[in-house]
Amino acid sequence: MVNYSPALDDVFLALANPVRRGILARLAQGWATVGELAEPFSISAPAITKHLRILERAGLITRAKRGRQHYLHLVADPIQDAAEWLSFYERFWNQRFESLAEFLSEEDEA
Repeated sequence: MVNYSPALDDVFLALANPVRRGILARLAQGWATVGELAEPFSISAPAITKHLRILERAGLITRAKRGRQHYLHLVADPIQDAAEWLSFYERFWNQRFESLAEFLSEEDEA
């Protein structure tokens, strides 16, 4: 059985939005300011702030402040946890498909 953690809810919530996925993709390249992260999106500053809070709550980003600038960085560990959770179901479905293929092969031979 796969291990479930309530933290997975926060990770999947964070990954469910294309803006947040875009922010994570940018942070995969390295540290960025809030302004740099907001630049490609045509949404308000408060909206970007809300997206960043969701990512922080999920443990997917960290923040460092230098002077007046906030710099953000990707923390990929929670994504790995989600991938491990999903891999259980990938194995489950692969086994089902293999069983179906065997059944269909036996039907063809009969």
